[in-house]
Amino acid sequence: MSSSFKQPNVITCRAMVAWEAGKELVMEEVQLSPPQPHEIRVKVVSTSLCRSDITAWESQAIFPRIFGHEASGIVESVGEGVTEFVEGDHVLTVFTGECKTCKHCASGKSNMCQVLGLERRGVMHSDQKTRFTVKGKPVFHYCAVSSFSEYTVVHSGCAVKVSPHAPLEKICLLSCGVAAGLGAAWNVADISKGSTVVIFGLGTLGLAVAQGAKLRGASQIIGVETNPEKYEKAKAFGVTEFLNPKDCKEPIQQVIKHITGGGADYSFECIGDTGMVATALQSCCDGWGLTVTLGVPKINPEITAHYSAFLLGKTLKGSLFGGWRPKSDLPSLVEKYMNAEIQIDEFITHNLAFEDINKAFSLMREGKCLRCVIHMPK
Repeated sequence: MSSSFKQPNVITCRAMVAWEAGKELVMEEVQLSPPQPHEIRVKVVSTSLCRSDITAWESQAIFPRIFGHEASGIVESVGEGVTEFVEGDHVLTVFTGECKTCKHCASGKSNMCQVLGLERRGVMHSDQKTRFTVKGKPVFHYCAVSSFSEYTVVHSGCAVKVSPHAPLEKICLLSCGVAAGLGAAWNVADISKGSTVVIFGLGTLGLAVAQGAKLRGASQIIGVETNPEKYEKAKAFGVTEFLNPKDCKEPIQQVIKHITGGGADYSFECIGDTGMVATALQSCCDGWGLTVTLGVPKINPEITAHYSAFLLGKTLKGSLFGGWRPKSDLPSLVEKYMNAEIQIDEFITHNLAFEDINKAFSLMREGKCLRCVIHMPK
């Protein structure tokens, strides 16, 4: 270790710990290790609840665990070898990193970093260990971020330096949901002007797709949603027509074909329902119709589709984080927000104190929110 490097100490802070699947999170005092080589320790300023947090909390078996991955904060300390960040830098945390050297990062074609990709086992990328303990026992991470804590440790490749002038309580949404939807529309689908778009699910992902489609000049943006309370909000993001499958006398894909003259140019599955992927595929047109799936399924992860859809020229694509390379691309999205070129504030339906985080879980499970921003104590 370099003689000029001063190793930070273990700190004690508060975190909302999930002890069992589906059970309320509990505020605990936890010990957080210093950042290891190429890691940074971040004081979390704002974090928001994402649907994937709930899906994992309800269905996975890795506990105790600290959830949260959509967050912003300020660098508190850095580990050995970190040159990109210094104490006081403002950052976004990201659930999939960018090492900039692996095959995928170097290709310029993918954001599937082979070194810092999606972490599913509840540990850190570098040493497969945890940084949190409670009462001497390890507490597992979520997506190598764990932002439902006053402080957290992330790999330096899983953090993005942002302008100190950008409001952290707003731009935290760009570390997952809003960016994922915009990227699906712009990077993955590359929506063209004058095109027709259908979006299944009008949560944060779906509305971000709608915003992206509107900004690309789509002529028709159809929202498919069973909750009519979401319609008014969706208009502000560019949705031009609404369909509730419960009110339709024929299959929704047939209705869409009728009103689009043969099928949409682009369809997006934003629910996390693999059965709906086939419906979305059937809703787009022959020849060039493109379906993008970006929801995270709770159950039945396998997709079934008839081969004739592909024989007729349709395409099905997946989308992880909208194709954005986090360190390379997110600063430009923050700049777009600062220049009022994209909407973020309108996604925030609730602002809650850290200790009220269980209320955010209830609101999302009941379909009564888009994004709840959790504000950490100052």
